[in-house]
Amino acid sequence: MITASQMRAGRALLGIDQQTLAERAGVSLPTIQRMEASTGNVRGVVDTLTKVVAAFEAAGIELIGENTPSSGQGRGVRFKERQSLKAALSPPRPQRRRKGGA
Repeated sequence: MITASQMRAGRALLGIDQQTLAERAGVSLPTIQRMEASTGNVRGVVDTLTKVVAAFEAAGIELIGENTPSSGQGRGVRFKERQSLKAALSPPRPQRRRKGGA
């Protein structure tokens, strides 16, 4: 499965817009827009999803699923755990001052 955030991240890595991805995948721009506007896993016609994934793969982008090892070399980014996302997005707590100095 591919997620909307993976699609946006893949486009960002390639430096392309939605129109370019649509052209490379052979699908319409509204289809890409709808896919990226979804939350979680992208739903759609299997053939369309396959075309989008193939377009990313042809451009050298590996879409790493949750709990899936990467088959490529080099570095990638993903959260270790779901809870890490909440922690990363939470504002830091203010530090308390100790009484009597320091």
